[in-house]
Amino acid sequence: ALLVINKPSGVAVHGGSGVSFGVIEQMRRARPQAKFLELVHRLDRETSGVLLLAKKRSALVAMHEIMREGNSDKRYYAMVLGQWKNVKQHVKLPLYKFDTPQGEKRVMVKEGGQASHTIFTLEKSWDEFSLLEAQLKTGRTHQIRVHLSHLGFPIAGDDKYGDFARNKTLIKQGLKRMFLHAHSIAFSHPLTGEPMQINAPLPTELQSFVVKLDAAA
Repeated sequence: ALLVINKPSGVAVHGGSGVSFGVIEQMRRARPQAKFLELVHRLDRETSGVLLLAKKRSALVAMHEIMREGNSDKRYYAMVLGQWKNVKQHVKLPLYKFDTPQGEKRVMVKEGGQASHTIFTLEKSWDEFSLLEAQLKTGRTHQIRVHLSHLGFPIAGDDKYGDFARNKTLIKQGLKRMFLHAHSIAFSHPLTGEPMQINAPLPTELQSFVVKLDAAA
C-alpha cells in the first residue's frame, strides 16, 4: 500500500518550478509496472528524510484523511542559529503565502494567514547553535522554517529564510545544505490499522556537523 523513501537533500519531490524531474517522476520511471504511485505528502527540496508514497488510491485517500485529522506524528530535526531557551515550546503563528517579484513562492507570518502549530523540543545546545526536534501539528508550506526564522532562530543553511552571511561561513565549516531533516513519522497503517513508526537517521553530512560542534565545545 505504501512506499517509504529517505529523500536526499537537493532533490525536489516532483517536477515543476524549474525542475523537470522529481522523486515521483523518478520512482514512476523506475517502476513502470506500477499502476498507481502518488506522493502522500511533500518535503521541501532542501529537506532530507522520510517521504511517503502511496501504491494504491485507497491508501492515498486514507493517508490524507489520517493527516488531515491530525492522526499522524511527523518529526524533524532542525539546527538553528542561537541559544534556544525553552525545553518545550508550542508555536502557533498564522502563515501567509505569497509570490516574490521573481515568481518564487514564499511564506510569512501574517494576521489572517493559515493557522499553524509546531511543537519545538530542545535536544542539545552549543554556544551559537541549538538542535531542535520539531513536531508538526499542521503541515503548512515552509512551516518549520518560517516559524523559526520569525522567532529569530533561523535554520542553519536555510537559503530562503536564513541568515545569508552566516550561511556562507557555515559552508566553509562544512555545512553545505540546510540542516532540516524529517527523521520520523508514526501513524496507523491506512489499510490494516497496524501501528507504523518509520525513522530515518541523520544523514552523514548533518551528523558530521554535530560531531564538529561537539569537538569544538
